[in-house]
Amino acid sequence: MNWNWKSFFIGTAIGIAGGYAIKETVSQKTNVSSEKVLNYVKKQFKVSGPVTGSWIHMEAEPYVKNQLTYKVYKGGITQGSQEQYEFIADATTGTILEVNQLT
Repeated sequence: MNWNWKSFFIGTAIGIAGGYAIKETVSQKTNVSSEKVLNYVKKQFKVSGPVTGSWIHMEAEPYVKNQLTYKVYKGGITQGSQEQYEFIADATTGTILEVNQLT
């Protein structure tokens, strides 16, 4: 009878520790590579015309929009010979948060 309680408590402790480890692993947000984000942004811009140039800052930086803080990549796209855009993309998901046309 004593052995069954030990097994129960050991199993419970292992289950709790495993659940905590999984929760921590899932909750840690990792950044998408800047190259993948740039490729995604270029793909979105190519829908409206050819992309003739692009760049991205390789390190994510903090950015606040609508009272929410993001880690973002900033970059730029050139379409044709004259149209230039700056973009800000979420470093965790790759989602484009903002695009501004430069004059």
